[in-house]
Amino acid sequence: MPARAPKHRPRSATLREHVPAEAVRLSTTERGYGTRWQKARLTFLRRQPLCAECKRRGGVTLARIVDHVIPHRGDQDLFWDTSNWQALCKRCHDTKTAGEDGGFGNRSRPAVRT
Repeated sequence: MPARAPKHRPRSATLREHVPAEAVRLSTTERGYGTRWQKARLTFLRRQPLCAECKRRGGVTLARIVDHVIPHRGDQDLFWDTSNWQALCKRCHDTKTAGEDGGFGNRSRPAVRT
């Protein structure tokens, strides 16, 4: 009787089992982006529908994301401070976030040089 062909197991599937618990990201609700945030976000985007960064460059793009100008890092006062919010399109938000985090997927803070 012939042997059964081996199952394909993508490498990433096996790596997930070995991720340290502290490296797992909290859910959006656990990070403060629940129902209250969604309502505030929609209100903000209705008042400021255009991407602030594109507008600075002379372009016009519809914003879809409310960004925290200064990353709140869990600080609830800074999280809800509307003067710290800006409307951005996805492209501008992704570019800003990658620059702050040192690249996509890297959630660690950049090293402080003294």
